[in-house]
Amino acid sequence: MFRAADKWLFGYLASLFLRPRKTKGVRHLMVCFANHFEPFRGGADRRTALERVRQWSDSIEQATRDAKDSEGGRPVQSFFYPVEDYDAEALEMLADMTGRGFGEVEIHLHHRNDTVENLSRSLGKYRELLNRVHGLLGTDANGLVRFGFVHGNWALCNSRPDGDWCGVNEELSVLIEAGCYADFTFPSAPSPTQPRMVNVIYRANDIPGRSRGHDSGKVVTRYSTDGERKGLMIIPGPLSLNWRRRKWGLLPSLDNSAIEPANILTLDRACRAAAVGIHVRGMPEWIFAKFHLHGCVERVAHGFLREWGPAVLSEMAQIFNDSATWKLHWVTARELYNIIRAAEDGHGGDPALYRDYEVGPPAVKGR
Repeated sequence: MFRAADKWLFGYLASLFLRPRKTKGVRHLMVCFANHFEPFRGGADRRTALERVRQWSDSIEQATRDAKDSEGGRPVQSFFYPVEDYDAEALEMLADMTGRGFGEVEIHLHHRNDTVENLSRSLGKYRELLNRVHGLLGTDANGLVRFGFVHGNWALCNSRPDGDWCGVNEELSVLIEAGCYADFTFPSAPSPTQPRMVNVIYRANDIPGRSRGHDSGKVVTRYSTDGERKGLMIIPGPLSLNWRRRKWGLLPSLDNSAIEPANILTLDRACRAAAVGIHVRGMPEWIFAKFHLHGCVERVAHGFLREWGPAVLSEMAQIFNDSATWKLHWVTARELYNIIRAAEDGHGGDPALYRDYEVGPPAVKGR
C-alpha cells in the first residue's frame, strides 16, 4: 500500500477532513461502473473477443434483475471501449445493450510515443465512428458530440515516471478540444500515475512544458462561476484504507475502487465508498461512487454477471434504497457527469432529474 505514497498519501489524509458529516434528510448515492472493456485483451483472436462481448450482452439482464434503484432502474455499465481495438460487430453488440438500457459506450485509449497532432486525429476519428456509424455518444445543446474518457495504463498526461504509454504532456487540452466532458481514469494508487488530488471532483489544466497536469486543479463547488469551470473535469472513484484486509495482520490494504478477481465487489466495499463521500463541495447530500473493472477478464465477467455480482448488487439496492436515509441511483458515466454539473450550477433535490442535464443520451437509445 505504501508504493508511490508520496503521490497519494497527503491528498488522502486531507480528504478525511472533507468527508461530509451526517446531513439532514435523505442522501442520494450515485453508483457508476466504469468498465474498461477490452475484448481483445491479452492478444485474443476475434472469435474470443466477440464471445466476451456476447457474454455481457446475454447475461446482464439476468444479473441485474433484482437490484432496482429508487427509480426502478437496473445497474448499468459504462463500456469504455479502446480506440485501438475498433471492431464494428463488437460495437454493434454494445449499441444493442445501450438501446436496451443496460449501459452506454465511452472512449478508452492505450497509446505510446504519441504526439498532440496524432492524438487529436485519433480521438476525432473514433468519436465520429462511434457517433455516426453506431449511434453512440451524446451531444450537448450546441450539437457537439461529447464523450467520457479513460486512459490506458493510467498514464494520463504522460504521468508514468518512464514516460511510457502516452507521450503527450498536453493531453488535457487535446481531450477538451476533441469533446471530452470528463476523465474517469482514477484512482490508480499505488501506481505512481495517481494524482495528488484524492477523493475530490476537480477541474485540471495542462502545465506548459510539463507532464502530470492532472496533479492539481480547482475543486468543483456548488454555485461556481463560469470562470471557475475551466479545465477538464476529473471524476475519481473512492480511494480508502481497508482495515478488514490487513497485510501481515497489521497494515490496512489500499482500496482503489477496482473490482478484480482478488478483490471482488462486496457490500462492505460499497459502504466504505459511500462513507468516503465524494461530492460537489457545498452539496454533501449527493454522494458519488465510481468503481472500475476490466470486464473482459473472464473471472471478472463471470463473477460480476453470475457468481457474486447479482447478490451484491441486490444487497446494495436494499441497503441504499430505504427512502429514509438513502436513495440509490445507478448511473452511467455520462449521467454521473450531468448530475455533477447540475449540482455545480446550484440545483438540488432529486438528482434523477438531471441525468441528461448537459450531455444528452446517445441516439441509439431512441431506436
